[in-house]
Amino acid sequence: MKIGIQLPEVEREVRWPEYLAMAKAAEEVGFESLWLGDHLLYDGPERAPWESWTSLSALAAATSAVRLGPLVACAGFHPPAVLAKMASTIDEISGGRFVLGLGSGWNRREFDAFGIPYDKRVSRFEEAFAIISGLLRGERVTLDGTYHRADDVVLLPKPARRTPIMIGSNGRRTLGFTLPHVQAWNTWWDDYHNTPEGLAKLIAEIGIPETVSRSACMLVQLDGERVERRPEGMDAVEQSRFAEHIKELGEAGADEVIVVASPITERSIRTLGEVLPAAD
Repeated sequence: MKIGIQLPEVEREVRWPEYLAMAKAAEEVGFESLWLGDHLLYDGPERAPWESWTSLSALAAATSAVRLGPLVACAGFHPPAVLAKMASTIDEISGGRFVLGLGSGWNRREFDAFGIPYDKRVSRFEEAFAIISGLLRGERVTLDGTYHRADDVVLLPKPARRTPIMIGSNGRRTLGFTLPHVQAWNTWWDDYHNTPEGLAKLIAEIGIPETVSRSACMLVQLDGERVERRPEGMDAVEQSRFAEHIKELGEAGADEVIVVASPITERSIRTLGEVLPAAD
């Protein structure tokens, strides 16, 4: 079982020194991967995200062992060939530790605010995915689509390896055109109600093939700490059941668990790190 952790997304405003300290703490205590949400704008002063790709570039240079990636990158925020170029560049900076989490996006507020088209998201994503996945396979890509174009584009310098893609979606249409070409699939904790039973049911309903690694986010509330995430209609995992719950998610079909801690601070990362060996 691989265990990663998501750094602050939109829970509160976090400055770079704290991000860096959390990333180094996560690597030090034994988390195997670090993840950043890819958002541009949430309303409210306490929900202010930094741009994820520039942040991931810095984290790639500041760490040495953890895998890292966006959870998940919104394909609509960048031209697809440029996004593939960004992914291969961060993979080079990290020495082959980058994972391209990828999806179509969902928060209309940030699309509208930044002047990014929101309509036909799945159709746009299908064309973007064809360009991105082809480039990351090392192909030269030409596509004259309805929403995206590429004219004999190629990634140079040639990437040292094929950057893996993790699709972040439960949509049947999206999974239909992505699953044959990705290395991993991810689901958010509220999509399966944060329970092993819910995860097993979701995996069975979707039909994730054995060749694709299954990644599940897990919300955990630390004892005596403030609540940063308030799930509706379900419960956060209690700190005392952290290791046990991860094992149960593994039995339900997860190959990797990405911890979403409430609150997410350097102290909470170190606290959870103390029980990581029991979850392995």
